[in-house]
Amino acid sequence: MRSLDKVEKALQKDLCDHCLGRLFAQLGTGMSNRERGETLRKIYAMFLSEEKRAEVPNESEYCELCYDLFDETEKFAEIAAQDLKKYEFEDFLVGSRIDPEIEENEERLWSEIDLTSAEPIKSEMNREIGKKVQKILDKEVDLEEPDIKAIVDTRFDSVDIEISPLFIYGRYKKLSREIPQTKWICKRCRGKGCEKCGGAGKMYEISVEEIIGEPLLHMTSGEDFILHGMGREDIDAKMLGDGRPFVIEVKEPSRRYIDLEKLEEKVNKSDMVKINSLKFTEKEKVVEIKQANAVKTYRVEIAMKDGVGRGKLKKVKDELVGREIYQQTPRRVNHRRADKTRKRKIRGLELISMEDKKMTIEITCDAGTYVKEFVHGDESRTKPNLADLLGTECEVRKLDVMKIHYSEGEENEEV
Repeated sequence: MRSLDKVEKALQKDLCDHCLGRLFAQLGTGMSNRERGETLRKIYAMFLSEEKRAEVPNESEYCELCYDLFDETEKFAEIAAQDLKKYEFEDFLVGSRIDPEIEENEERLWSEIDLTSAEPIKSEMNREIGKKVQKILDKEVDLEEPDIKAIVDTRFDSVDIEISPLFIYGRYKKLSREIPQTKWICKRCRGKGCEKCGGAGKMYEISVEEIIGEPLLHMTSGEDFILHGMGREDIDAKMLGDGRPFVIEVKEPSRRYIDLEKLEEKVNKSDMVKINSLKFTEKEKVVEIKQANAVKTYRVEIAMKDGVGRGKLKKVKDELVGREIYQQTPRRVNHRRADKTRKRKIRGLELISMEDKKMTIEITCDAGTYVKEFVHGDESRTKPNLADLLGTECEVRKLDVMKIHYSEGEENEEV
């Protein structure tokens, strides 16, 4: 069927210019559907005799397709704008819910006229309401990743608000050997509280995640928070140096324009956690820090069964640095991780102090290295290991992460 024949068939229906124009959305650019509908009526009339031009119908007083829904876009925009004003945001997007009967009628009409590229009513409704909300609030529309989305239900004159998470990047230092990185929900009661967790619903009273997240939640009036770290340290290990990169995600924040210096000040009142380098970021940053394979430097305090000399340690250093080691999943974690052998490289080993049967060293190694097992050998599940090469049993007394070799936007696997 020719386009003109399809226009003729559409004009036999009682349609508003919005709906007529949407049926032929692929025809012409740089105009609204309403303008396209008006233009189609004029163009069709040009192909008729002068006597028949008067028979070309004008825009219907009542549209049999949308039920004059486009006459209400101003009202919908006002409702959406009033709800959006309750929140802080840079950009927004409007969505809509349409009476299913209208959508079914629309699809039947497409089939009847043999249309394959008409624009759905929901798309135009979103756009028309969005333009009006944009004018009311003086805010920008973002079609990809808006801060907030208003879903207008055109049947009930109501609005549902969907708020995008807020993401903040930074680094944290953990100064305590008694707290985990994230909240540990009790596995027995799943957070409800039981005898095992003392009714708390979690296995540790506080975590790095909570120390950072709770003041942030108060500042944003959000619903919940999640800390995404670039790896994690053991509970009994400190995270020192310039800190571990992290992104904290706030769910459904009512306020987004928060003072990050004030957040840092609030968190840093804690004796257990300090944060720095805060900045707003996007959700892609979570993927970046999760996938980063940053080299790390650890400081390890070691107790030895027998004393060793500095010369022996120097010989072991020369043998290990730049060498790959093989680590079977440690016994302490094989209940929750796959039992396999991992290959990692030792990149540096420096003596900090040595006294009798005790020494402190710094080890620089690949991401994912089990440092404790590298030191004591884990019953030969790590090969080679420091204890075997030194020829004496080694026990890790203290372990601290001193540096995560990570620079934003750069390759971070080498040091």
